[in-house]
Amino acid sequence: MHAGGLDVIYPAENSELAKSILQKGARISEQPIGFHPTARFFPKRNRLISGLCQAVVIVEAAAKSGTFITARQALEQGREVLAVPGHPMDARAAGCNVLIRDGACLVRSVDDILQAIYPATQQPPPLSPMAAQKRPETIQATLPLPHGKTQPYQTRRKDLVQTLHKQILDRLSAAPLAEDQLIRDLKKPAAHVAPAITELELSGRLERHPGGLLARIHNH
Repeated sequence: MHAGGLDVIYPAENSELAKSILQKGARISEQPIGFHPTARFFPKRNRLISGLCQAVVIVEAAAKSGTFITARQALEQGREVLAVPGHPMDARAAGCNVLIRDGACLVRSVDDILQAIYPATQQPPPLSPMAAQKRPETIQATLPLPHGKTQPYQTRRKDLVQTLHKQILDRLSAAPLAEDQLIRDLKKPAAHVAPAITELELSGRLERHPGGLLARIHNH
């Protein structure tokens, strides 16, 4: 999957890998031939990766990693999100640990992945001896609803993201507004608002202007 044009191999040292992929699979890109990738196109590319997969496994992610954008995209696409835990003092594992805390499936081995994605209507593949032992069920975070009902984690996350998107768009107009002012108006952590702004930009619902300004695109 390319963030740039199909003829632009990035990084260049992946040229041999690109040739191998052509022999056994396919290389896909939304960008035109000759287009060189920039940072803002990688989250857009990653939504294609998550959309083509049954599940997304987060192996390593810092607390404010862009990986959270991919995880949120996977949830919106109805995909399973799994994470490999790490030491609580390791900054590289902070993002994975947060995802697990919020309800992502904990991954100890490939058997955990297979159990998460294998269709319940089919006979699952055999587990390793360790995984075959009795193990605690995956804990899913829930949100109380009226009459004692609960809302699944994936649905809750999607609703929260959609609500944040609406709150951002309601505060924007064709007249540019400073991003830091928007965050202050929302009274939410910048770490939560910034990924949502990026998602809205990638979906063509807002645009960035010089000087850290944001404006809503009103054709949506």
